[in-house]
Amino acid sequence: MAYTTIDDSSEYFQAMQYTGNTTAPRNITNDGNSDLKPDFIWTKANQNGTSHALTNSTLGFNAPKGLGYAWESGPFGGHLSTSTTGAASQPAATYGYISGHLTDGFTTAAGGTNDDSFNTNGVVHNAWQWKCNGGTTTTFNEDGNNPGGKRQTSTTAGFSIIYYKGTGANASCEIAHGLGKAPEMIIFKRIYTAQFWCVWNHRMGVDKKLAFNSTDGDDADGAFMNGTVPNATNIFVGGTSVNTNANDGHYMCYAWTSIQGFSKFGTYQGNSNDNGPFVYTGFKPRWIMFKSRESGSSWDIMDTRNSPTNPMDDYFTANTTDPRGTSSTKRVDFLSNGFKIRDDNNLNFSDHNFTYMAFAENPFVTSTGTPTTAR
Repeated sequence: MAYTTIDDSSEYFQAMQYTGNTTAPRNITNDGNSDLKPDFIWTKANQNGTSHALTNSTLGFNAPKGLGYAWESGPFGGHLSTSTTGAASQPAATYGYISGHLTDGFTTAAGGTNDDSFNTNGVVHNAWQWKCNGGTTTTFNEDGNNPGGKRQTSTTAGFSIIYYKGTGANASCEIAHGLGKAPEMIIFKRIYTAQFWCVWNHRMGVDKKLAFNSTDGDDADGAFMNGTVPNATNIFVGGTSVNTNANDGHYMCYAWTSIQGFSKFGTYQGNSNDNGPFVYTGFKPRWIMFKSRESGSSWDIMDTRNSPTNPMDDYFTANTTDPRGTSSTKRVDFLSNGFKIRDDNNLNFSDHNFTYMAFAENPFVTSTGTPTTAR
């Protein structure tokens, strides 16, 4: 049995940086071992208080919103921000936007002033990028209570990007995800109307969710997935949840399932000990996002681009617009086969259960059974 099906993680995920220069348009090229045409791009500037900006190729990067809010009409452009419940912002010359993806990167357009999340002059920008299916989508039509929409899926990367229109049906509504395995991490966001983010991890139970835009702990909500655990075919929404299934509401849904040696989604229990917990992932992490399931904890993102050596102590908070921070109370070792929480810190409270999503820099053991170099 192979240890992984993805020997070079940079084929499907890359964490890169570039310095803004206000050039428009501007092609941003990745520097990983392999070409990556990104379908989901998450950007955040290091030095200034700009939003975390999320865009994707299922909707499209550069078309205006004037589409009658109908997915049938085409993509919408703009981006969603994790720090707010707000509707998607639209492409604007003042703020800039991502206008398209390249075979190994993406293009930024306009912008250069005020709160530019993509190309502020002299500012270091992070671009966390995931490959899915190159922007090639499958359309599915509304069928009874089931929403219509479009999706792209990569079973190799265990990733599906879904755009759908809610039905408002007080019933179990099915959305086919195409992964062939049950999703383990799902993110929902209503697009054109202000609404809370819904983030679900398979270790939380079907009726619990977290919100990107909040430090709150997980809350009970049996409606957002209609009390039904996702299976190998469908994600379920329903009831009257405005977070996931308002009548004619438009939604983004990002769904992942773990791929051995490439991605991992789970939880760990803090111990408030100087010898914090070790979490096995089966790979050396490149990027991890953490969140306590208890109230008062931020969404913390760490990667080896910003912290190239252990202990990792540079971080971003997805629920704020804060610039990159450095803290002695958030320290983690990224190891060849997982990660270890250092010290009694904010990622290690003994009465807290923490969720995480992690993506690889390289697998612990390659597909041919060869161990990679330990960190």
